[in-house]
Amino acid sequence: MRSIKEILSNAVEKKAADIFMIPGMPLAYKVGSRIESQEEEKLTPKNMEPLIEELYGQAGNRDMEKVKAAGDDDFSFGIQDLSRFRANVFRQRGSLAAVIRVVTFDIPDYTQLHIPEQVMGIGGMNKGFVLVTGPAGSGKSTTLSCIIDRINKTRNVHVITLEDPIEYLHSHKESVVTQREIGTDTDSYVTGLRAALRQAPDVILVGEMRDYETIRIAMTAAETGHLVISTLHTIGAANTIDRIIDSFPPNQQQQVRMQLSMVVQAVVSQQLIPTEDGNVVPAFEILFFNNAVRNLIREGKTHQIDAAITSGQAEGMVSMDSSLLTLYRQGKITRENAIAYSSSGELMAKKIDRRG
Repeated sequence: MRSIKEILSNAVEKKAADIFMIPGMPLAYKVGSRIESQEEEKLTPKNMEPLIEELYGQAGNRDMEKVKAAGDDDFSFGIQDLSRFRANVFRQRGSLAAVIRVVTFDIPDYTQLHIPEQVMGIGGMNKGFVLVTGPAGSGKSTTLSCIIDRINKTRNVHVITLEDPIEYLHSHKESVVTQREIGTDTDSYVTGLRAALRQAPDVILVGEMRDYETIRIAMTAAETGHLVISTLHTIGAANTIDRIIDSFPPNQQQQVRMQLSMVVQAVVSQQLIPTEDGNVVPAFEILFFNNAVRNLIREGKTHQIDAAITSGQAEGMVSMDSSLLTLYRQGKITRENAIAYSSSGELMAKKIDRRG
């Protein structure tokens, strides 16, 4: 059995995005859109134990108490001259397993990742609430890092990030960038967010909105003149707004609608779509809040947001289906995937067939 250092080095060499170390199956890497076994021998609970211990050793001899007590642990670490990694160690069927994300030391070039300029333009906003949404593994953290890097290169401000765990490291350029890791530097997002308001921030990045208390404090921070950027595990702008409102008690939801209509500046939703050549390419839905959208939120008509995106193309708005259709016409994704990742497969099929 290879050492953990060899496994990590080999993954970087093969340009893998993820490493799967799960008992009952061979070691596997996710390269592009495919999960590929790296050897015939299956991992067992017995040979996983030293690998997990070595993994914790690479992370500065991190204490294994959390995974033993709670059943899962999330942390990041770097190996000099190799890469950074984000590890999730968890117990499954009584034995330990791990999924490790490979993260480069350098902030990726947003043009090579096909992140639209409209999304990067969020870095020029001075205040308000911005949400980047999508399923797990859709590239939200990378998009956020590119936006923070744009701010860091072009503006003289104080940026505070609250992350669980920290993936990309930002050096101080034009801005001062303070990065805090949940569980290491502060107890929780709520605690870190409250403290951030006393640390003279201009921009606050909240790695994830996990509960309504975090959302409430983030909205208050946005109301008081800060730019707050965060993520949610939702697909589509309308679903995102509904999810935020539904996270609050019913007697507070109308007030939350009013707050959202005033503070939200943009919602970006993204998915990673498998390409014809076995890689992945992002599809984006981009909603900017104008007066029409703000009125829809206030009046509880979020079901009309999709129509507002379609009519807001001149303002840089893009619907998910439009993004998928463009990728299909460019020959990057298949008809099947364009349909599978759309909000309405039947409607997407008609659009493709109508256009030939």
